[in-house]
Amino acid sequence: MNYNNILVDGKKPTATITINRPNKLNALNKDTIAELSHAFKALEKEQEIKVIILTGSGEKAFVAGADIAEFADFSVKEGGKLAAKGQKILFDLIENLSKPVIGAVNGFALGGGLELAMACHFRVASHNARMGLPEVSLGVIPGYGGTQRLPQLIGKGRAMELIMTAGMIDASRALSYGLVNHIVPQEELLDFCQKIANKIANNSSVAISYAIKAVNAGFKNDSNGYASEIDAFGQCFGTADFKEGTTAFLEKRQANFPGK
Repeated sequence: MNYNNILVDGKKPTATITINRPNKLNALNKDTIAELSHAFKALEKEQEIKVIILTGSGEKAFVAGADIAEFADFSVKEGGKLAAKGQKILFDLIENLSKPVIGAVNGFALGGGLELAMACHFRVASHNARMGLPEVSLGVIPGYGGTQRLPQLIGKGRAMELIMTAGMIDASRALSYGLVNHIVPQEELLDFCQKIANKIANNSSVAISYAIKAVNAGFKNDSNGYASEIDAFGQCFGTADFKEGTTAFLEKRQANFPGK
């Protein structure tokens, strides 16, 4: 598929998806959301791709928000459908993807942009990153999972303050809050993420997919995280990766995971 709003670089074992609307500060519109959804689904099927890095083009923004012009005149029903569709086809998709997704936050990550970053499994920020959920200043609230994921990541009180003030925090504050894992100079951001991705890619992709599922279960009201962990742990014993990993350990050699 040819994309108009994103770039996909599939250098195995890592793929990088770049949101490419620099003139709009990479703002999310419905076409971009649809293209991102398609790209993530396609990369998930590629066995040789072990990790996905998500970033924005240019030096100013990861994603500066949603394209407000698209929904400024929506009705109540249309607004609800917008949030439901976006969550289903992209934000929940990323969170539950079987392959790790690293958010490389290079600049502004506001509104839908921060929600997109929070859907990633973890985040690395450049020094110039600025993050926030300014929706209440427009008379609306975050609709792509922001009211749920932000409290999970930084705690209820901090999330309430950030949402209600519509303010922004810098990279150092985001690091102290636990919203991002690392801060690096912008020119080193993708290389740093690639180094982490390489470490991940050396491990069992099958086990990692089970770990993602088990961790996510602990944040869902309708799931028992411990039970999910027990099930996932047991399932690992039936995989070729488990056999290879344990055999390699006992033979004192590097594991060569088949990833099946």
